[in-house]
Amino acid sequence: MKANLIAACALALALPAMAKTYTVTSPDKRLSVAVDAGPGLTWSISRDGTEAMAPSAINLMLADGRTAAGSARVTRTHRKSTDTEFATPLYRKTSVADRYNELSLDLRGGYTLQVRAYDDAAAYRFVLHQKDSVDIAAEHAEFRFGGKHKAWLPLINDLRDQAYPFAFSFESYYDEMPLADMPADTLSCTPLLVELDGGRKALVMEGALSSYPGMFLRRSDGGDALQSVHAPLPVADKVGGFNRLNLIPTADAGIIARVAGDAALPWRAVAITDSDTQLPDIDLAMRLAEPSRLTDTSWIRPGKVAWDWWNDWGLTGVDFEAGINTDTYKHYIDFAGRKGLEYVILDEGWARDNGDLLDINPDIDLSEIIRYAGERGVGIVLWATWRQLKDDYPSLLGRFADMGVKGFKVDFFDRDDQEVIESIERIAQCAAEHHLLLDLHGFRPIGLHRTYPNIVNYEGVKGLENYKWGRFADAGQPDQLRYDVTVPFIRMAAGPLDYTPGAMTNSTLASYRPSNDAPMSLGTRAHQVAMYVVYDGALQMLADSPTAYDREPDCSDFMAAIPTVWDETRVLEGSVGEYVAIARRKGDTWYVAAMTNASPRTLSLPTDFLAPGTEYTVAALADGINAAKHPTDYRIDRSTLSGGDTMTVRLAPGGGYTAVVTRK
Repeated sequence: MKANLIAACALALALPAMAKTYTVTSPDKRLSVAVDAGPGLTWSISRDGTEAMAPSAINLMLADGRTAAGSARVTRTHRKSTDTEFATPLYRKTSVADRYNELSLDLRGGYTLQVRAYDDAAAYRFVLHQKDSVDIAAEHAEFRFGGKHKAWLPLINDLRDQAYPFAFSFESYYDEMPLADMPADTLSCTPLLVELDGGRKALVMEGALSSYPGMFLRRSDGGDALQSVHAPLPVADKVGGFNRLNLIPTADAGIIARVAGDAALPWRAVAITDSDTQLPDIDLAMRLAEPSRLTDTSWIRPGKVAWDWWNDWGLTGVDFEAGINTDTYKHYIDFAGRKGLEYVILDEGWARDNGDLLDINPDIDLSEIIRYAGERGVGIVLWATWRQLKDDYPSLLGRFADMGVKGFKVDFFDRDDQEVIESIERIAQCAAEHHLLLDLHGFRPIGLHRTYPNIVNYEGVKGLENYKWGRFADAGQPDQLRYDVTVPFIRMAAGPLDYTPGAMTNSTLASYRPSNDAPMSLGTRAHQVAMYVVYDGALQMLADSPTAYDREPDCSDFMAAIPTVWDETRVLEGSVGEYVAIARRKGDTWYVAAMTNASPRTLSLPTDFLAPGTEYTVAALADGINAAKHPTDYRIDRSTLSGGDTMTVRLAPGGGYTAVVTRK
C-alpha cells in the first residue's frame, strides 16, 4: 500500500512537467491554437474542431549556437484577452476591431513565445530577453498543410541579379498548383493562399515587420509544408539591377539580422476563412502592426494623382512639344485642377541623373511648377529611387519639403533584407517630420502604413504598367484578367496596392498589343473604373493622359469623383480568380463595384447595407451592350432602388460595374 501511494504521488508530481501542450482559443471559441513545447517547438491550428494546419516547427537560431527550440522548457505562462478598436482614417473603414486571446510562454534561455488566437486567424512571434544585442543566424517558421492542397503562389521571378536570389520587385502572378508541385528551387513571397478541405482558405502572411528581414517561403523536402527563408544581412553592395537603378548585395554578415536584446520579432500568421468573401476585408495586417508613431496625421491628404509615365507624357492638341518639361506639367496641373485631383506626379526623368536628385532636368523649372500647382490647389509628388535617397534622405527630404513638394514615390527597393527595412522606417519617420507622403514601389506592404500613416500606398502588384510590355495574347502567358480578380483576395490582405488603373484604350485579347508610347489594357472600360472601388489605396493614380480623359469627360468625371478612403466596406460576392463585388461607404453615399475575369456573368447583389424600404438613386457606369467586342463601350445609367432589393449586374468578358448609391 505504501509503495503504491509513493508511486501515485510521484506520478502526480510528474504530470505538470509532462504537460507540454498549451492551447489558446479565439474569443468566439471556433479557432484554437496548440503549442507543443517539448521536445522542440511546434504550433498547430484547428477550426471548429477540425485540423486546419498540422503541427509545424518553430525555431530561432542565434549565431552563438543557442536556439529557442533547444531551450523550449516553459518557465512561466501568461494569458490576456483584448477587445478594443483603433482609428484608421486612411483605410477601407474608419476603425478596426482588435479582439483576440493571447498566450505567452516564457522559455528558458531568454525568450517568450507570444501566440494569439483571433476569430479569423492565428499568429505567433518571438520576444527576446537577452542582456545585449544578438545576431540571429536563421529563423525557422513552418506551415504544414499537406502537399495535396491547392495553393496560389506568388513565386519569385524577374530577379534583379541572377547571382542574388532576394533582389526582386515583389510583383508576381499567381501559380495555382498543389503545394507538393511547388518548384523545389523557387521561393514565394507573401501573402499566399492555400485551399483547405470544405472550401476554407488559409492565408499565410507576416505582420509588424520592423528592423528584420521579410519572410519568403519554400517547399519543404517532403512537399507537404512551407518553410521560411530570409535574406542575409548585407555588408557590401553594388549598383546594378534594372537600368542600374538598384543596389545589389555582394557580401553578407553570415546572419539574417542583428537585433536588440529586447526585440519583438515579426508575427507569423495564418488567417482561416470559411468563404472567399472574407478575404478582401480581412484586417489582420492592421491588427498585427505596431500603432501609429505620428501624433498628428491631420496633414495627410489622401486622393488621386494625374500620372505622366504610363501614358508616356501623351498629350495632343497642345501648342507645345509634350515631354518632360515645364509646359507639359502645367498642362497636367490644369487637368488635375479641373477634375478635383489632389496631386500631379513628376515621375522618372524630372531629375537628369538617376544618381543625384539635385541634378534637375534643365527643361524642368521645379520651383515654378510647385508654385503653379499650389495656386490651383494641387500638390506635387516626386519620383525617386531608394538608391538616391538612402544616404542623404534627411537633407533631401527637408530641402524638397521646403520647396513645397508634398510627397515622394520611392521606387526600386527590390529587396526586403534588414538594411532595407530599417532604411524605410528611417525615411518614413523623416518624411513625416516634413509632412511628406510616401508611395513605396518595388516593395510590398509590411504593416508600416499603420505605424507611419504617411505611407499611403505600396506597389507589390502586377499593375497597369505591365501592359506596356506584356505579351498576354501569346501562348503560355499570364491571364491578367484572372489576376485582376485574384489580388483582392490575397495581395490586398497585406495592405493597399498601387495598381495605377484608369486606362482609356481598352482591348480584347485579340486586339491587344504591348506598346510603350500608346499603351492599352485588357478588359472593358468599366473594368478599369471599378478598380478605384475594389482596390485599396489612399493614393490612387489616373494613369492615362489628360488628352484621353478630356475626350470623354463623363467617364473621367465619374472616376475622378470616387473617394480613395472609406468609412465602411462590405464584400458582397466573390470567388478567387473569378469575380468580386464590393460595397464601400463614404459618408452617406455607397459605392458598389464588381469585376470579372474573361468570363461574362450576371450577378444578383444583395443591398442589405442600405436602409430597408428607403428609396435611393443609382448612377452606374456599366459595360455597354457591345463591350464584349469593343471594350471601350460603356454606359452611365440612372435608376432608383429600394433598400433591401437585389441589384442585377451584368458583366461582359473582362467587365466591370460601378454604382454610386445615394438616398433620395
